[in-house]
Amino acid sequence: MCLSERVGAGLVSARNKEFKMAKAIMIQGTGSGVGKSVIVAALCRIFLQDGYRVAPFKAQNMALNSFVTTEQGEIGRAQAVQAQACRIEPSVDMNPVLLKPTSHVGSQVIVLGKAIGNMSAMRYARYKPKLLSVVRKSFDRLMCEYDLVIIEGAGSPAEINLKSHDIVNMKMAEYADCPVVLVGDIDKGGVFAWLWGTLDLLPKGEKKRIKALLINKFRGDRRLLDSGIQYLEKKTGKKVLGVIPYFTDIKIPEEDSASLEMKTRDVRHTALADARQIEIAVIKLPHISNFTDFDALSNEKDVRLSYVDNKEQLKGTDIIIIPGTKNTIADLLWLKRSGLAKQILSAICYPPPLAKQALSATLIGICGGFQMLGKEVLDPWGIESSRKKRSNGLGVLNMVTALEKEKTVSQVKAHEITSGIEVSGYEIHHGRTEILDTLAPMFEIVERKGRRAKIKDGVLSSKGNIWGTYIHGIFDNDSFRRAFLERIAVKNNKSSSFQRGATFNQDEEFNKLAQLVRGNIDRRLLYSMIR
Repeated sequence: MCLSERVGAGLVSARNKEFKMAKAIMIQGTGSGVGKSVIVAALCRIFLQDGYRVAPFKAQNMALNSFVTTEQGEIGRAQAVQAQACRIEPSVDMNPVLLKPTSHVGSQVIVLGKAIGNMSAMRYARYKPKLLSVVRKSFDRLMCEYDLVIIEGAGSPAEINLKSHDIVNMKMAEYADCPVVLVGDIDKGGVFAWLWGTLDLLPKGEKKRIKALLINKFRGDRRLLDSGIQYLEKKTGKKVLGVIPYFTDIKIPEEDSASLEMKTRDVRHTALADARQIEIAVIKLPHISNFTDFDALSNEKDVRLSYVDNKEQLKGTDIIIIPGTKNTIADLLWLKRSGLAKQILSAICYPPPLAKQALSATLIGICGGFQMLGKEVLDPWGIESSRKKRSNGLGVLNMVTALEKEKTVSQVKAHEITSGIEVSGYEIHHGRTEILDTLAPMFEIVERKGRRAKIKDGVLSSKGNIWGTYIHGIFDNDSFRRAFLERIAVKNNKSSSFQRGATFNQDEEFNKLAQLVRGNIDRRLLYSMIR
């Protein structure tokens, strides 16, 4: 039953009847990385707090961070986070088209949660118009189920070379017949020119659809912007909805890999680090995917997690993690060329006899990173690359992985075999890994796709200092994460407060985000747009 039908049936409060004529609002940006996803998450929580049933929507997303829904479909991680802000279950309708780049000129195309193949940029541009009906039907289903849909654009609506086959920006706004807020990032510099220039490149009808501007990531005294805002409003005829301060104390999962630059380890400051902290280094692979797997680790106060891309940054680490990747073989070759592979192998072994007291690092591989730990990775079908069909792995685990045509996409429940601790997560991979000796599995999957199962997953080395798994989101499980960190703390004589301290509360972070944005926007203007 759509909203208008529920109003007529008396199933919606009088307050929600305000949305009968306009049930969507769209957030577009002056470019990528200006904070659209976080602003959408903030609005989702604000409207939820104000009593509305809210859902996020992004017609097409390009990201290597993905999530598996209960429908066993793959969507962009950002839309899963936004659904979490709405306190609803993520759905493939919230992100009907997902592009996962496999190279600079091609991506795997995922439609309604299922991979339909790899396409070059030109081929996808020709194919995209066929997806218009798909994204519109997904949007319609959300509109029938929720009071308000917060739509996110992609990149910029003024990318004039892409406008002819647009399905995510103004074409979507026109179909939804909704107001648009244009967001600019002042931290990058030139925000006034960026906002004004974007408006100037739009046709008259599209320009009219933009009802307000929003300045994001501002540092400093808000009063210093007053003259600039007045000038901008006069020149564009658009009101500025608000100025959102730059923040570092609110932890919202990031979608853009550009955010990893801020988390890159600086070897110059290693000596200043708290010796009680557990040092975790995540390898920043060129095609890194699902780096949000490690957010829960970085939120622990006695952990210092950083992303590394050269061998010098690995010195002094307690845990090395090789994350997921969209191109396992290419990233494995990069790992060797960069010297990181050799440094990793050195870090997990004890030094020569003269330094017997030194401790080795623990090495972990997640999904593609797990595949790299074996003897060999094969790609006979050219799933990830048509050039390189095989590569030797790091060789620390006696196993071989072959990439298969069929993609495994599933939510799972499992338990750690050594401790019995229960965990949940999701699988997204093409690989099938064959264990060549009696290595112990790391987990046992007891439920997959909602059905009972008994499947061994991952590998644990005989010494316990190397392990891998196909399960994403494993560290989001509080009991497992803290037990694992406690073991590392005891082994390496570090702080051991993990079992006693309070766990991180993501829901509270959404409330903090909503409070910050609510306090820095013109709510009367916001509500006037959706009425």
